[in-house]
Amino acid sequence: MLQGFHWYSEGDAKLYENTKNSADYLKELGISAIWLPPAYKAAGGGYSVGYDPYDLFDLGEFEQKGTVSTKYGDKKQYLDCTKALQEKGISVIVDIVLNHKAGGDETEKFHAIKVNPENRQQNISDPFEIESYTKFTFPGREKKHSAFEWNFTCFSGVDYALNQEEGIFQIIHDFGDGWEEMIDDEKGNYDYLMYNDIDQRNPFVRKELNDWGKWYHDQVHFDGVRLDAVKHQSPDFYKEWLYNLRTNTQKNIFAVGEYWAPGEVNLLQKYIDTTEGSMSLFDSSLQQNFHIASKEGTNYDLRKIFDETLTLLNPTHSVTVVDNHDTQPLQDLEAPVEKWFKPLAYALILLRENGYPCVFYPDLYGANYTDKDKEGNEQEIFLDKVVKIDELLKARQEFAYGFQRDYFDDANSLGWTREGNDDHSGCAVVLSNKDAGEKNMEMGKKYAGKIFYDYLGWFPEKVVIGENGWGNFPIPAGNVSVWVAEVGV
Repeated sequence: MLQGFHWYSEGDAKLYENTKNSADYLKELGISAIWLPPAYKAAGGGYSVGYDPYDLFDLGEFEQKGTVSTKYGDKKQYLDCTKALQEKGISVIVDIVLNHKAGGDETEKFHAIKVNPENRQQNISDPFEIESYTKFTFPGREKKHSAFEWNFTCFSGVDYALNQEEGIFQIIHDFGDGWEEMIDDEKGNYDYLMYNDIDQRNPFVRKELNDWGKWYHDQVHFDGVRLDAVKHQSPDFYKEWLYNLRTNTQKNIFAVGEYWAPGEVNLLQKYIDTTEGSMSLFDSSLQQNFHIASKEGTNYDLRKIFDETLTLLNPTHSVTVVDNHDTQPLQDLEAPVEKWFKPLAYALILLRENGYPCVFYPDLYGANYTDKDKEGNEQEIFLDKVVKIDELLKARQEFAYGFQRDYFDDANSLGWTREGNDDHSGCAVVLSNKDAGEKNMEMGKKYAGKIFYDYLGWFPEKVVIGENGWGNFPIPAGNVSVWVAEVGV
């Protein structure tokens, strides 16, 4: 899968068009699915990345929030893009944000309780009346596609109230008492994240979101969903929502949730268990391990790279990433992987049997952007295309098959072999975070006498597999090599 955007993708309404035009190139690389950004109208209009959703039924169709088009294009461009990808055999993964809404059309008065932002279970006021933008009427859409209007009973909390100091206000209404139940107790209860927090205990809200899911699929015919901020949403809601989506579409829709909890794989597993395996999750712990390994350099013990990760403990529900739009430089969850380590990290997710790898847009195309750092200083960021990323993707497509043998026997170098299958030759992969060397590994007796070469082109010399099926594979210093058999030899 390719994450087909990043936080700073250009706001020129060209992303859909550019993605459509890249379909042949992506297919050639072996990209089988593309995760597209939130496609509906957001509070920030044509400038919004899309995680401040305003109107789920506006896919760049109506004049709302100062624009018809979203940041990425209009509805026609969106549908043209998704159709073109699917015609090439590339699945479409849509980004869905059902945790909150932003940009309300009208204010309402209602009662709320102010809570401690660091412990949302602690009230710091008595119930009192506030006024906030909780009424969503979508005047630009004029009830097309849906007549449902949102009001304060659809939300559990807000972070803005007229004539009030900044804070978190828990809304009082008849559909729920307090916050929704969450998997962990971070900040006391992390139901509330931002903007107007959707209260999925409201049965009218649930029906609207279920109806919208079917409507969205009828428009786009998507193949999978990426679910935003599931850490802050009831697992019961998503278990039900995904069941209804799959039932209504008669399609086994793929689902991956964003539960960002680096180093807390137990919480990821608990969420998977509670949702009865209905979705995969991004392996935030593995991404953190990549980040740490790239920072520590030769001091990092590579044998620990998969320790306490979802990929190790529950590989069938793990989606692996090297970086994403939240971890890239200048973002809130900033934890980028250093340039030198990225080829190693991509080899670890692309060429092994466990996990479903997701490639990040700047790692395939490069990126350049400017934003303020945490100290408020303007910074210009240059992200280079990952060295040999095309070759690593093609290697996955052509050679990463069959039985896997691991050689995690050294703190500074790792290796593994894939034996191949009836249709594909296998490969040997070696990597190092320190010195050059070599690793003796078994390819299998069927490769006896075969000549192997470095597919990435770092070594000119060849490796001859012995009669016992073993070979000595050179390891590049601080890099990765992929060894494959010469054709016809």
